[in-house]
Amino acid sequence: MKHKILIVDDEPAVANTLCMIFEKSGYECRVSYTASEAVACCEEFYPELLLYDLSMPVAGSQDVVLHIAQKCPGCRVLVLTGHYTNVRLVREWDAAHPGSSRILTKPVAPALLLQEAHALLHHPAS
Repeated sequence: MKHKILIVDDEPAVANTLCMIFEKSGYECRVSYTASEAVACCEEFYPELLLYDLSMPVAGSQDVVLHIAQKCPGCRVLVLTGHYTNVRLVREWDAAHPGSSRILTKPVAPALLLQEAHALLHHPAS
């Protein structure tokens, strides 16, 4: 069975490229370009990993992580951000959910992205 990943990024070229990287590595992926699309998608796709661009311009987009965590218990979170100031938010999330999330700053090498996703999906939370 393939692991299911929901990729959320407001830049279609980035989201689609990430999807291709994961699909070529054997994952099942869905792509959402907005926070509201991501919420709707999680309710029928039930991802095991949320790959999320924390720097999306929509107000409240960071609440998506909390909503998906409620709808999909056990879903891990891999945050991508182009703004290092967002690291604090992810650290706060991880403090409440130890071992369930990681953060990477853009740009990120595909090999590192796959390594982090694999680690989240295959190692139990602390």
